[in-house]
Amino acid sequence: TQLYKSVAELKRKFTRTVMDADLCIVGSYVPDGVSIGEWVIQTCRGVNAFYDIDTPVTLAKLASGKSEYLSPRLVPRYDLYLSFTGGPVLRKIERELGSPMARALYCSVDPKVYFPEDRASKWDLGYMGTYSIDRQPSLDELLIEPARRSPELKTVVAGPMYPKELSWPTNVDRIEHLAPASHRRFYSSQRFTLNITRADMRSTGYSPSVRLFEAAACGTAIISDNWPGLETFFNLENEILTASSVEEVLTYLSLISEDDRRALGARARLRVLASHTSEQRAIELENYVAEVRQTTSTATASAEAAGAIA
Repeated sequence: TQLYKSVAELKRKFTRTVMDADLCIVGSYVPDGVSIGEWVIQTCRGVNAFYDIDTPVTLAKLASGKSEYLSPRLVPRYDLYLSFTGGPVLRKIERELGSPMARALYCSVDPKVYFPEDRASKWDLGYMGTYSIDRQPSLDELLIEPARRSPELKTVVAGPMYPKELSWPTNVDRIEHLAPASHRRFYSSQRFTLNITRADMRSTGYSPSVRLFEAAACGTAIISDNWPGLETFFNLENEILTASSVEEVLTYLSLISEDDRRALGARARLRVLASHTSEQRAIELENYVAEVRQTTSTATASAEAAGAIA
């Protein structure tokens, strides 16, 4: 990892590196992303790509003309548009924005860091996430209200920025900050963990959060809100449970046996190990780069053949 303080310093120090790279990726939210993208496209002799970790937000910004890190003019010029969001939005990026190739490169988990720990359950249900006004109604419905209705439940919410005026039931533990090194222990201390998706990601679908994969890698049984495409990442009801009401959550917590709960988490872990590790993502990325090269090579050969015929 090497840092730069300005676009001028980036160009001065790293032009040769970028020029010789097999692949150069510019990420969303990169400061001066438009000018850096222009430079990368002109400079990199390998494959150039844009990596969007917040695709629904980016598309809304482009539509309103307020994107500070990507412009509509740049999208067709990047060889590859990588996206944390998959599904139909990829075709939209190609058809409406002119990307020559849009592909999903979802978040992932490192199984050497996230794995089951043999711990006694401290909480029946837990949730980890920064406060978000659009997620709070779901948190209220799927964790806070179950805690209110069943005082015997032990629950926990970990994450910063929750308003001080929020009223928490006495059986909801609060953890303001949880360091990444403590995430595995946190998941392994819950019977069930709750996954809640941001509203824009939920409406677009096909947008798994890294917390989803981390919890599954720890073998923790997951209760999630439902959204389009969730079934492409986990087998619903067999590897992950979905809920939209307090009644559904309470039913899961009270009626699912310990053996069934553990089996649910174990199946989710197997799915993650097979499909959602960082190694899998690296392989996918390499395949996308090879696809770009093959497409470019085919297009060049076709153009040369057409020129020869003419």
